[in-house]
Amino acid sequence: MTSNWVLNYFHEVLDKHRAGYLVLIDPEQCEVAKCAKLAREVKLAGADAILLGGSFLTNDLHPIAKALKQETELPIVLFPGDSMHLTPYADAILYMSLISGRNPNYLIGEQVKAAPWIQRYALEPIPTGYMLIEGGARTAVEFMSGTMPIPRNKPDIAGPHALAAQYLGMQLVYLEAGSGAELPVPDTMISTVKAQISIPLIVGGGIRTPQMAAEKINAGADFIVTGNILEKSGDFALMKQFADAVHG
Repeated sequence: MTSNWVLNYFHEVLDKHRAGYLVLIDPEQCEVAKCAKLAREVKLAGADAILLGGSFLTNDLHPIAKALKQETELPIVLFPGDSMHLTPYADAILYMSLISGRNPNYLIGEQVKAAPWIQRYALEPIPTGYMLIEGGARTAVEFMSGTMPIPRNKPDIAGPHALAAQYLGMQLVYLEAGSGAELPVPDTMISTVKAQISIPLIVGGGIRTPQMAAEKINAGADFIVTGNILEKSGDFALMKQFADAVHG
């Protein structure tokens, strides 16, 4: 495997399908046995990769990630809330900078603390511009990061942020309404951002139905992330419907 095999894989997914589907597993909501079962189901449902992480972590991440790794060949990509959310039992990490906020700790502070451990664990870092978008209610990431989201009716603010991320050398842009958001990222904001960048665009938060996922893809999203809706329903059939809707 090359050092950037996961990022290359993401691009291969986009070459094969019109878009990709990522399932987010929150280790706070998933015991080891449940995670192992979910890993098998994610693969069977047709999802393209697993994101592992959340805004707040009290569980031991290592056994959960190890269980996922043993049950699937899909990439396991860390979606960390801070520099402590790391494990060697993953393939890559979204090396995120919260560019929508102005809290220096989440722009560069946590990234510096995590860097030696990412190197030690031989994780593939994928530089990602992370943008929190207003989702109708205050979310965990908003509270934990101490930042305000970009107003959902201000795509003219979101676009230059995403373009700045690309100019800084980031490989992905992630528009996030937040876990359990009441409202997803607006289609207008997605299309505005996509028109200004040439790197893949991930959209997550508040996407509750396959139809909504398809709408986000049609607006310009390259990858769709679901997590909270699957945690609540535990519905394998729904996961497959999401995969089918995203892949077209």
